[in-house]
Amino acid sequence: MSESVFVSAGGRFLPTEHARGPWDPCALHGGAPAALITAAFERMQPGAASSPEGELRIARLGFEFLRPIPLAPLKLTTRIVRPGRRVQELTAELSVLVDDPHGDVGGPDDGAGVEQVVCRASALRVRAVPSDLSLPAEPDSHPPAPESSRGPTLDAPAVDGAMGTPEAAEPLLFSLDGSSGASFATSAMEMRTPGDSHAPGEARAPEDALALGGSRPPGHARALGPGRVWMRLRPALVAGEQPTPLARLAASADFGNGISAALPFDRYLFINADLAIHLQRQPRGEWIGLDARTLLHPGGTGLAESVLHDVHGPVGRAFQTLVVERR
Repeated sequence: MSESVFVSAGGRFLPTEHARGPWDPCALHGGAPAALITAAFERMQPGAASSPEGELRIARLGFEFLRPIPLAPLKLTTRIVRPGRRVQELTAELSVLVDDPHGDVGGPDDGAGVEQVVCRASALRVRAVPSDLSLPAEPDSHPPAPESSRGPTLDAPAVDGAMGTPEAAEPLLFSLDGSSGASFATSAMEMRTPGDSHAPGEARAPEDALALGGSRPPGHARALGPGRVWMRLRPALVAGEQPTPLARLAASADFGNGISAALPFDRYLFINADLAIHLQRQPRGEWIGLDARTLLHPGGTGLAESVLHDVHGPVGRAFQTLVVERR
């Protein structure tokens, strides 16, 4: 089995089995390209390093998943569209070589075909908040949902309580479809769920994969409704390169709709068409925690919202627009 999520070869990135997603065995999990693009954004220069306040910080990341991203060689291009000393905007495109306009994927050496864009992304870099400001305490969870919008499953209130620490959390093999084969969720990510979801003395193998919709207490990652999970990217993102904390956060943020699923996976699709990440500070370390909920309104649109944590506290928020359909 490969020891990285992508392999760089011939100016393209070849996804490995660790990049596979839950909706299509031939398509990537959104967290894999999100992390790849984020790492590319972090390498882009100039970053206004000559400013007296120092390097500009990435404050927002946005990803538009235009179509399923195939397990095929991918071309990544980046550029700065708005240079500046206080604010900069970066963009990226991820494309695949196709044989025809209908999207049949071609091989890397076909010599013919056209590039089809499968993901567009943007990043906003801004000047950091002055470090000598006196600031109020930070909230540690979601704001309460309006009473008129609350429901028992479709629009549950946020999970209350602290995330705890990954060391005290329970190992979890997360898989929407219950499989244990190589994928971004099962083999690329180490996951742990806060709190003890079992009666004292009840044993459970850490490798046990729980079925979505099973009887678990509220807040458990495998029960329908809001959920909390700590996760850490195991392999290198690209062969020979270890992921940065921000790339780890981008990889984890795309799991919000899965860990807070409000509908059974075997009966519904709830695929996210995008991912937006807003940061209040830069993440630190390997572990990223998600405190997530899914909001669904009949006749409206689906939204997954996650409060993002590292072991030092809240880092930012992630939002996903969901396409919800019966199977």
